[in-house]
Amino acid sequence: MLSMNENFPEYAVPGAKQHRFEPYADNGGSVVAIAGEDYAVIGADTRLSTGFSIYTREQKKLFKLSDRTVLGATGCWCDTLTLTRLLHARMQMYQHEHNKAMSTPAVAQMLSTMLYYKRFFPYYISNVLAGLDADGKGCVYSYDPIGHCERSNYRAGGSAGAQLQPLLDNQIGLKNMQNVTEVPLPREKALALLKDVFISAAERDIYTGDCIYILIITANGIQEEKFELRKD
Repeated sequence: MLSMNENFPEYAVPGAKQHRFEPYADNGGSVVAIAGEDYAVIGADTRLSTGFSIYTREQKKLFKLSDRTVLGATGCWCDTLTLTRLLHARMQMYQHEHNKAMSTPAVAQMLSTMLYYKRFFPYYISNVLAGLDADGKGCVYSYDPIGHCERSNYRAGGSAGAQLQPLLDNQIGLKNMQNVTEVPLPREKALALLKDVFISAAERDIYTGDCIYILIITANGIQEEKFELRKD
């Protein structure tokens, strides 16, 4: 975008300098979450970068908030660390006060409130929350930067979110299809689909790649899995 001095050279002041305040950095990364009848899977790539520079290929972007709740966060990494630190603190305060862990819907509402509190200087993060609700069913919550929350069965976010979401709409949501019946998605198929969409994203998005870190949330706890992506 051209500055005023470039658009209107007659108004240029000799020796004047233009100062900009750029508080945000985008460190890339993508996150995908899929919920089923009794499980939720969430995965995020491990590449942390800025522009064409890769800082690390092994940065996990999934945060375990409880035995039934996981947050995936990508974007400005310093904002991610600040937000997750505050979330962990509030989770511990709730645990000490009520002698039980906060439920996934309660965490979703708390996160929405925390994001809205910072609406005038928002966290530069794409947040996707996954876990099990009080009935043991999988749930996924997605957010905009100022805290609007939406519950769904699948969601993609981050630098490749716009590429991944249509693929999920087609394969899971069965959008704009005729004569099809929606059936419960098995955990194995959800896991395979999550890997497939990340393989597709790594082909087109330079900020997504290297490896996927996956967490599988069930009533028995959280299982970890890794899947290698292209590294170029």
